[in-house]
Amino acid sequence: MPAKARPKKNLSAEKRARQSVKRNMRNRSVLSGVRTIIKKVEAAVVSGDVGDAGKVLLQAVRALTKAASKGVIHKNTASRNISRLTKKVNTLSPKADQPSTEAA
Repeated sequence: MPAKARPKKNLSAEKRARQSVKRNMRNRSVLSGVRTIIKKVEAAVVSGDVGDAGKVLLQAVRALTKAASKGVIHKNTASRNISRLTKKVNTLSPKADQPSTEAA
């Protein structure tokens, strides 16, 4: 943990310092949760469990979107992470758009 800053000289600066600490703790908690959910999706993809990966992906999308709306992460970062996770999960499911070669 970083060293504490020197004492503030006026009331508004003291209040801003208190708010900053509170927000920093909240943002770290949210970001940690987002990282955990992302790891769960990647673990489900590695294990090959389509159903579980789909469920966890929905949780990840919700967490990323919420973090972006609260300003914890940038909206483009959230969008990029959602896109990459969705691609990984979609590689598990069978390709419905490609015709089967066994029907010939």
